[in-house]
Amino acid sequence: MTLTSAPADVFAPVPPLAARARSIGGSPVRDILAVTARPEVINFAGGLPAPELFDAEGVAAAFRAVLEEAPAQALQYSTTEGEPTLRAALAARMSVRGLPTTADDVLITTGSQQALSLLATALVEPGDTVLVEEPCYLAALQVFGFAGARVLGVPGDADGPDPEALAELVVRERPKLLYTVPTFQNPTGRTVSAERRAEVASVAARHGLWIVEDDPYGELRFEGERVPWIAAREEAADRTVLLGSFSKVMAPGLRLGWLRAPAAVRRACVVAKQAADLHTPTVNQLAAARYLADRDLDAHVARVAAVYGERRDAMLAGLSEVLPEGASWQRPEGGMFLWVRLPSAYDTTALLPEVVRHDVAYVPGTPFYAGTPDRATLRLCFVTETPERIAEGLRRLGEGLKG
Repeated sequence: MTLTSAPADVFAPVPPLAARARSIGGSPVRDILAVTARPEVINFAGGLPAPELFDAEGVAAAFRAVLEEAPAQALQYSTTEGEPTLRAALAARMSVRGLPTTADDVLITTGSQQALSLLATALVEPGDTVLVEEPCYLAALQVFGFAGARVLGVPGDADGPDPEALAELVVRERPKLLYTVPTFQNPTGRTVSAERRAEVASVAARHGLWIVEDDPYGELRFEGERVPWIAAREEAADRTVLLGSFSKVMAPGLRLGWLRAPAAVRRACVVAKQAADLHTPTVNQLAAARYLADRDLDAHVARVAAVYGERRDAMLAGLSEVLPEGASWQRPEGGMFLWVRLPSAYDTTALLPEVVRHDVAYVPGTPFYAGTPDRATLRLCFVTETPERIAEGLRRLGEGLKG
């Protein structure tokens, strides 16, 4: 049989993208913030750790060691669950912090963002309801939305999600899971109190709810006492998945995260990860394990936290002088972010282009809401600028907010 070519004008169109991909549009805020890469812009919009504080020498030494001593292993495929030495080291760190854990409880992921995607695959059917904090980490909203979930926000206050509102939503909406960042939350910087964590765990236990507890910032504490994980509470032990990451305490470029989960969920996530990327890069895992063996990560994190604390204090010291009367903000005990609420007449998305013209940037609060957003809110990241540049950035911010 002879094949002939049809004229170009009669070619059939290619099949469309999947509906979930078609629903993901561009972001005008992202377009505006693209200009913040200019060196003259003082950027409070990012969510990046300070690169000058990376232990580059220590990480490089760890890579050199594994490549010199075990190149065949470091450059080879690995198991989907992750390198046993790294899993054991992470299990030991969690156990010391009050959550008894074995290596078999841990799955290594390509950043904790992948852990979220794996959990969405393992737990969420299209049309399922997922509860999140209001406001919520933006990328979690994207993951659950992409999975086809119906995402509802749980109202709360400075102590975290309101347990009564959570219980009402669970009874009425029958959600599959609650996603929470209880320590130094992104975007608000708040920490959920121990009492509130106990109440959230109790709701999950009484009504049958998974809890996904994301903890990327918990080690970056400047003051106050550490609050135990929800996962460490007895009533929540069989229904809480704890996520962790090296991104904020070692280096985000390593793309190393992990999840600690009950066996059934962990096994499902292993299958999902096999389909996604087979395993997280072996050499990165071995280098991280070597770093933990040869270096004092806790001492490094303490040095980083001390610098971040000074930068937080610099931002807090200047806010009252530049923000309009009636503005309010929270004092985070750690982490990377500070949440500001301007008087209700302000729309921080509409104001952003004018603020950027003053060579300073923030992230408007609107994208962090699953429900009706508070348009007068904004997020400031204080870790990537020096105290001197923070002071100048706040001066520019005040000028920009005047319009």
